[in-house]
Amino acid sequence: MKACIQRVGWARVRVNGETVGEIGPGLLVLLGVAMNDTEKDAQSLADKTVGLRIFEDTEGKMNLSVRDVGGSVLVVSQFTLLADCRRGRRPSFTEAAPPDRANQLCEYFVDLVRQSGLPVATGRFREHMEVELLNDGPVTILLDTEDLKGPRREHEKNLLV
Repeated sequence: MKACIQRVGWARVRVNGETVGEIGPGLLVLLGVAMNDTEKDAQSLADKTVGLRIFEDTEGKMNLSVRDVGGSVLVVSQFTLLADCRRGRRPSFTEAAPPDRANQLCEYFVDLVRQSGLPVATGRFREHMEVELLNDGPVTILLDTEDLKGPRREHEKNLLV
């Protein structure tokens, strides 16, 4: 799973002009599900997201999580995070999970974040959405569950030898 996490002052998502999800201060999570992702990936990413210390403490250091500051989370499914742009100019999405599986894992991720006690709003799966936000900082973090599992690139493996 991949997530683009943005610390926001506010965020909202609209479908056909109707606001379907909206939060005040907190995190906007754009979430992409890959072909081989599992519930374990969703658990790992939800845990990392909820605990990510990217909010400032009284000394101005990023030392607080969204839970610590009483924030909310807006989760928007975004299969385009799985775009492969290595060849040509047209992105390939062959690594993205099929819609039914992607929706299942997105909903599971949302449930896990809700279980942490945070208020969670969502977009609508497989709908054309308009997302508005006020990025605070700006702070934008990219997470990939493959990276959370440890080194996977050949040059990283060589550094461990």
